[in-house]
Amino acid sequence: LFSATFLPIQYYKTLLGGNPDDYEVYAKSIFDPERRGLFIAKDVTSKYTQRTDEMYFRIASHIREVVEQKNGNYIVFFPSHAFARRVYSVCTEASDDFDAEWILQGEYMNEEERESFLLRFKEPCELLPFPPAEQEKKSLVAFCVMGGIFSEGIDLKGDALIGAIVVGNGLPQVCTERTILKDFFDEEGKGFDYAYKFPGMNKVLQAAGRVIRTVDDVGIVVLLEARFLELSYQRLFPREWQSYFTVSEATVGEAVAEFWEKQGKTQKEETFM
Repeated sequence: LFSATFLPIQYYKTLLGGNPDDYEVYAKSIFDPERRGLFIAKDVTSKYTQRTDEMYFRIASHIREVVEQKNGNYIVFFPSHAFARRVYSVCTEASDDFDAEWILQGEYMNEEERESFLLRFKEPCELLPFPPAEQEKKSLVAFCVMGGIFSEGIDLKGDALIGAIVVGNGLPQVCTERTILKDFFDEEGKGFDYAYKFPGMNKVLQAAGRVIRTVDDVGIVVLLEARFLELSYQRLFPREWQSYFTVSEATVGEAVAEFWEKQGKTQKEETFM
């Protein structure tokens, strides 16, 4: 079995029929972690009990602060279409003074609509024989759903995607299948983890993985969920996520700006070497 997101490994070994004495290999990444900025917001959450207008506005503020720091393409991943639509409306209604293009994943998209959606991320030079050089491409911010068609299996390399913003911890919806799974593993005290927490974390890792596809990529991952600062979640982080910045609505812009400034200096140094 092979995957980039087999974490925690014992969970997958149990579900997929592995034996305790089967060996596992955690390959070291060849990607330079300095080329990716990881930021965790301490003042936002997707908890149902806290999904208020104030929380939607604070999440929208985080998104705007992140995108304002560098022109480029971003995907914001949400736990549901309803959540995405709510924050999308806040961002677009307050975007008069902010030059960005906001697009929203449709709930039911055919193949042609999916291809058209992804083409928006391609550089102008890839689409046009003579793109207008004097016109700077403004930021593109796409609102998508975790566990959906745009959070797995898409390959946006280089500048096609420079940032992934993940809202929430990806917990699946309650359903009959989840209830059966939870009841089965409750005997071992792992019911909630196996039915909800671990699958949710997998969706977060999948979404975050869209931004870094090659060793030359540079990008940011912003986790808009305070629960990721809890030890129980940090134990599920991949090795490459051990270094991160804790941010708030007031500090996220400055923290992201410092990351991009550092990358700019690094690229200049590499050019002159």
